[in-house]
Amino acid sequence: MLRFKSLGSGSTGNATLVEAGGLVPFRLLIDCGLGVKQLTRRLGEAGLQPEDIHAVFITHEHSDHIGCALSLALRYRIPVWMSRGTYEGIGSPDFDGLLHIARDSHAIDLGGLQIMPFTVPHDAREPLQLTCTDGATKLGVLTDLGHATAHLLAHLALCDALLLECNHDSELLAQSSYPPFLKRRVGGLYGHLSNSAAGAIAGSILHGRLKHLVAAHLSQQNNRPELAHQAMSNALGGATELVIADAACGTRWLTI
Repeated sequence: MLRFKSLGSGSTGNATLVEAGGLVPFRLLIDCGLGVKQLTRRLGEAGLQPEDIHAVFITHEHSDHIGCALSLALRYRIPVWMSRGTYEGIGSPDFDGLLHIARDSHAIDLGGLQIMPFTVPHDAREPLQLTCTDGATKLGVLTDLGHATAHLLAHLALCDALLLECNHDSELLAQSSYPPFLKRRVGGLYGHLSNSAAGAIAGSILHGRLKHLVAAHLSQQNNRPELAHQAMSNALGGATELVIADAACGTRWLTI
């Protein structure tokens, strides 16, 4: 069995739990862009403690994703995977033997869970997103990218669930108080996905087994949940459960 839960998704912090297995589950935390106290509280709301996390995967070095990764790993002796570029992007700190380097299209076997990192176009040193599988079902995690590539779409093929960035509505971004350079960055090829771009990705990988789609990383200023929901609904055609991840409380547990 594979299940997952966003602990929070947005510019203030991102963290997603993935759990594989039954009586002795394996738990992966994808990003921990929160403080230790906040992360501990949100884990508690999910019925867990930091000691229950077996591994951490960091997608890239931006603060809303790296967060407390180093202090969490050292305090609870949790192994961490990230790309070489991400590691250098955070200043190459000492993980005391807990660091593992992840590479594009190189599978990582974590026992009951296998993850497959893949590169994405984003303005970070060496960003990686990933898929997770227990051998029976497959979850895709895709946030923080400016546009789709054939490479990432191939990795997302036949996902049973997908957590997908729906960062902004293009009209709201254009009308926002952001300075011009920031509008260009967010809406650029190495920035973040608009609702329409996310909808195009969802539509391109849609198949009969896609059970859940979580719209994630919504901008508080440049998007609205109802706009993201409408874009995803148009792409999915009602065949897949659609959930909007909240910045403060994420989502409920979703079982694939």
